[in-house]
Amino acid sequence: MSSVSTVSGADSSVSVVSASTTDTATTNANSADSLYNEFITLMVAQVQNQDPLNPSDGTEYVSQLAQFAQVQSTENMVTLLNNNAIMMDNLQVLTTADLVGQQVAVRTDAITADGESVYSGSIELTASSNTVTLELVDEAGNVTSIPLGSQPAGNVDFSLDSAALGLNGTYTLNVVLDEGQDYDPSITVNGYVQTVSIPSTGGASVVTIDGVGEVPFYEIASFGQKASS
Repeated sequence: MSSVSTVSGADSSVSVVSASTTDTATTNANSADSLYNEFITLMVAQVQNQDPLNPSDGTEYVSQLAQFAQVQSTENMVTLLNNNAIMMDNLQVLTTADLVGQQVAVRTDAITADGESVYSGSIELTASSNTVTLELVDEAGNVTSIPLGSQPAGNVDFSLDSAALGLNGTYTLNVVLDEGQDYDPSITVNGYVQTVSIPSTGGASVVTIDGVGEVPFYEIASFGQKASS
């Protein structure tokens, strides 16, 4: 119960809310601390009212106290993990906020060409290959092949001139290797971060990369320089 009184001054009045002394803070009756306090109260009552000629076994109390201590420890650990998760989300927000205008290499298997720009990236080979071909498949299923020749294991750089290649629209990227090499090499595409979005439902931040579109923050493979103003 609260009461409201008004203190008048020369120019204004201020409402003051007084909390009744009968108000009590709400607590979680199922929390480890509440259950522990309830157990201690019951244990003390049981000890005080036990038969002096046939006292209770003290080891039972010790065992129960140990169980409650374990429950408290687990609950504290869960709270700590939740706090750490919140802190990591906040750090991610602070980190991604400074990415706008910065060049990054992002893991992706698609690009969106505008018919004018040049797009660069790299293919990560885990083993050498006598033939490496980058295929760009448009939404109609048409394939544009970019032969990259024989390549050793490691990163293979590529460049796509969308004007010269007639690229306009969204393309899926595939890598064709020697016969028998049945793995999919990781592809990264370079681009500048245009915007950073923080999902209202939580989770990873989303960055918008020119030529790539929206990708989760964790798909960024490396960071480069800020764009020159």
